Amino acid sequence: MRFYCAFFLLIFAIFDHLWQNIGILQIKTPVFVMAKKRTQTPKTAKLPPRRQKNSDLRTREYLSDKEIEALRKAARSNQYHGLRNDTIILLMFTHALRVSELTALRWEQVDFKKGILHVKRIKNGTPATHPLRGQSLRALRQLARDYPDSNHVFVSERKTPLSARSIRNLIAETGKLANLKFPIHPHMLRHSTGFYLANKGIDTRAIQAYMGHANIKNTVIYTELSPKRFNGFWED
Repeated sequence: MRFYCAFFLLIFAIFDHLWQNIGILQIKTPVFVMAKKRTQTPKTAKLPPRRQKNSDLRTREYLSDKEIEALRKAARSNQYHGLRNDTIILLMFTHALRVSELTALRWEQVDFKKGILHVKRIKNGTPATHPLRGQSLRALRQLARDYPDSNHVFVSERKTPLSARSIRNLIAETGKLANLKFPIHPHMLRHSTGFYLANKGIDTRAIQAYMGHANIKNTVIYTELSPKRFNGFWED
């Protein structure tokens, strides 16, 4: 009897020892594997490419008059939405519209009788009333006929407002179609407005009001770019 008891106690001790060792291995092994993976991740993981700086892509953040015309001409070549795409570029340039201001533009902001556009600004910008040029009025009237059942000025084929992503893609692709020498984005049209007005010698305060800048420091950037500041420095 004592022999059997001693035998069972020995078997139990061996089983308990093995169970404890297996339990320890079960706890430690995943931690060890995870730690190993963590040390390998920075070396082997594929990270998404970093966004390049604007200064690495182009030497300036505005377009010249000729580049604007080339961009509009390329936009008009679209078989189905040529007028709409051209009008997007025209209004973003002539009224210094940001992407979100353009996508939110509604027909109630357009006064055809008085020929004015009520511009609502974002980023605490100052709203303004802009006169509409003849070509803008004609384009908008045609758009109103082409898209009669929409509250928004610029819509897709599904009659829904264009998204900010759609505008960015449209401008980027149109820039390629126009064979511009560098990639472009929509905000460059707003910068082009400021540079164009400053180059014409428009008063800085007037440019500030037109573009809706809350702080004139944002407007001075364009007057600093104007080459007219240096007229008369040299004689022919």
